[in-house]
Amino acid sequence: MSIEADAIDGADVNRRDFIHIATGSMLAVGGAMVAWPFIHQMNPSADVRALATIEVDLAALEPGMGMKAMFRGKPLFIRRRTDAEIAEAREVSMTSLPDPQADEERAQKAEYLVLLGVCTHLGCVPLGTGSGEKRGDYNGWFCPCHGSHYDTSGRIRKGPAPYNLEIPFYEYTSDTTIKVGKEV
Repeated sequence: MSIEADAIDGADVNRRDFIHIATGSMLAVGGAMVAWPFIHQMNPSADVRALATIEVDLAALEPGMGMKAMFRGKPLFIRRRTDAEIAEAREVSMTSLPDPQADEERAQKAEYLVLLGVCTHLGCVPLGTGSGEKRGDYNGWFCPCHGSHYDTSGRIRKGPAPYNLEIPFYEYTSDTTIKVGKEV
């Protein structure tokens, strides 16, 4: 009789283990199904994803010209630099810069410079992209609010701004088209 009792107890234990595992699995799946809508609602909406990147056609820019676009609510400055502007930017001594960065690091193609047009001092919009705007002492950009001067590579050269103008993430999709930003 004790052999039969042990067999019944062993089967009972296996059945109980299965019920515990099945119940735990169902709770985990149910919890995930309940949590998914709450997690999913935190993803960016379609309108936010649409503003995450922009494409800009650079074909109309002549050497020495600049253009402005809006990217994520901030001005985007794009300048097609002349050979003289490129040479001037590359001849600057790194020791003379408050925020040292080589021109080669700031432009994927030396001819085109892409910057966020927000002064790093207090967030003003510097002048120098539009025709007739003051470009400052270094022929780049000038922030009239507090007197920051940027060179033809967007590096701070004079004034209270602590950092260079920011370079956003961008990539060339063709010889004259860039895509600014990353997919969200």
